[in-house]
Amino acid sequence: MRRMLLVAALPLLASGCASALPEVVDSADNPDSAYAAPVRYQSPIGSYTHRIPVDPKPWRGLNDAQTPKRG
Repeated sequence: MRRMLLVAALPLLASGCASALPEVVDSADNPDSAYAAPVRYQSPIGSYTHRIPVDPKPWRGLNDAQTPKRG
């Protein structure tokens, strides 16, 4: 337990010896490149189409058509 406390406290003690942080420079003269045009509202269910379950189609013919031909 004491080793874990030492491992956690050592970086805190070492950070006290670090140099001061750099001064923050305000860069307000740069143009705002993150501007985007507002997005129009779209209904979340606007493109919804009702679908009903159907029976599976036979797949063997489709599988045979897609396999590479031997030759």
